[in-house]
Amino acid sequence: MTDAVNDEVIEIAGAGPAGLAAAITLARAGREVVVHEAYKEVGHRFGGDFQGLENWTSEANVLDFLANLGLTTDFNAGPGCVVTAFDAARRAYRVHSDEPLFYLVERGPGPGTLDSALLAQAQALGVEVRFESRLRQMKGEGILAAGPRAADAIAVGYHFETTMADGFWVICDDDLAPKGYAYLLIMNGKGTLKSCMFSGFKQEKLYVQRTLAAFEQLVGLEMNNPQPHGGSGNFRIPASACSGPHPRVGEQAGFQDTLWGFGMRLAIHSGVLAAQSLLTDESYDALWQRELRPQMKTSVVNRALFELLGNRGYGWFLKRQLAKPDLRASLRRQYQPSFIKRLLGPWAERRYESRRQDVTCDHIDCHCIWCRGACCAHPDQEGREG
Repeated sequence: MTDAVNDEVIEIAGAGPAGLAAAITLARAGREVVVHEAYKEVGHRFGGDFQGLENWTSEANVLDFLANLGLTTDFNAGPGCVVTAFDAARRAYRVHSDEPLFYLVERGPGPGTLDSALLAQAQALGVEVRFESRLRQMKGEGILAAGPRAADAIAVGYHFETTMADGFWVICDDDLAPKGYAYLLIMNGKGTLKSCMFSGFKQEKLYVQRTLAAFEQLVGLEMNNPQPHGGSGNFRIPASACSGPHPRVGEQAGFQDTLWGFGMRLAIHSGVLAAQSLLTDESYDALWQRELRPQMKTSVVNRALFELLGNRGYGWFLKRQLAKPDLRASLRRQYQPSFIKRLLGPWAERRYESRRQDVTCDHIDCHCIWCRGACCAHPDQEGREG
């Protein structure tokens, strides 16, 4: 790149983990970065939500993976080594793993959260983060990281305070979470109770009530000061993850695990890849398709197979998987491309269809910014200004 180009400010739309990871990568390379965040603080839509940072798709520990990318791990991370799963008949399957299957992290503003840690690292490197700033046009180099564009799954329930001991529980039951799972996560006196459903969105209140009753019966759930909360996820494999000349990262591109919705690791990695593409002039599409696409394609097959199971099959699935001597290694194998997974790929892609259309801006030399979720007339609609 020329010196003139290197002096250009790079703009990023969105201060989620993907956008901040991109900003950190660019700033560490000496580039000037401005991040525009529509809300007044990072992680506004999460507000203390507990989420899992998955630790099974690679042999390396995910915290080491982040450190090797040059990203901070200075956030609270509860290792998920012991998990109790229930099937629809309420049979319990207890998992003990020598290595964490995931790390429980808190999202949103506040001390110890993933979002706050990434924000602090970015600002320490000189990144300017402009809150309550909605980027309307991106005329120069930039990255789009504005969050999900449609609801392929929703997670609805409560955040709360509790005196219960730390623990992680999940229930696979279509009567609680259609084609998904219900979960209860508790760490340091705080908890998250959610029904993560892939269909039946209009009956979300019923499913949340059933989830609440189930965990009260199974584990003696106690909630103090419960706060209703919900979120959505968009899972897709785009033909291109660019809008015009600008890379799309994280949930705006649909980079999440289609099977269970774990997406932070993919989102963060995509932000780093987008930054690397600007630094090296290498094609962003080539980078993410090499690094992320194989796992994502396999997750679509996993999702299609999971949806076939239904309540009768969940118990069989749990018993079969949780009996493995090394569950983490077994899960990793499920996310690796194989002859069978490649064979099932076309069938799975026909069976699973994202609610988001594969639409991108194809205007020549266009500088528009795709509408953020709050601007859209409908969550399935993608608009543009410019």
